Amino acid sequence: MVAAPELISPKSPRVSAARRLAKRNFRGKERLFLAEGPQAVREAAGHGQTLVELFATVDAAGRYADIVGEARAAGARVHLAEEDVIADISTTVTPQGLVGVCRFLDVPFEDILAARPRLVAVLSNVRDPGNAGTVLRCADAAGADAVILTDASVDLYNPKSVRASVGSHFHLPVAVGVPVEQAVQGLKGAGVRILAADGAGADDLDAELDKGTMGTPTAWIFGNEAWGLPEETRALADAVVRVPIHGRAESLNLATAAAVCLYASARAQRASSTR
Repeated sequence: MVAAPELISPKSPRVSAARRLAKRNFRGKERLFLAEGPQAVREAAGHGQTLVELFATVDAAGRYADIVGEARAAGARVHLAEEDVIADISTTVTPQGLVGVCRFLDVPFEDILAARPRLVAVLSNVRDPGNAGTVLRCADAAGADAVILTDASVDLYNPKSVRASVGSHFHLPVAVGVPVEQAVQGLKGAGVRILAADGAGADDLDAELDKGTMGTPTAWIFGNEAWGLPEETRALADAVVRVPIHGRAESLNLATAAAVCLYASARAQRASSTR
């Protein structure tokens, strides 16, 4: 039987501390962020000692008893709360009853290079948190080894970014705040070919696949959805590649283009490794 709620007021110091993490400056100061919903909390609970606290309604604690158990087993403090308390902490319109407080996950860029990655997504000037989280999810699904957010990109721990990744924040290494020039230089030094994804690219993704050039370690640079990649960033790449539009669509959005590019590389690399 689930116990009665213990946090009866949104004015509780623990609730106030969690609520402040919706703001970037508090996240940076505390090096903590919020993960909402059963999937994100489950992944956080299974990620070492990342999950610090879990706030849950009585109903959610009963429905997701396994997740609550995993959280307790991971050493997280579990607080049962009224629905208005969860709503006060949550950044969503319709909270799912579980909100976790997690430690930052990002790793040094040098650690990514030392692991000799074969597939990397570099987000350059990506400002929309939903796009950043969705590209992270796509990279995870395609089997990428790492994601890099440049210094001009959105905060990795923005609540919308965390929600959009649907747990992928906890699956692969992510470096943040890396200048794009440093990212490219480091990756090239690690033997990684740099491809810039741009709708006006001189090279066609289908042609690259036909040429057999995509089986090597590759990093894709993805830019801002509204204005793409600036010329100085495109100039850093070994090739600027466009996703071909075979129908009448004007273009693809950032996350869709990223999925197409990353999966193309992943397939080419698998084929190369079996030869």
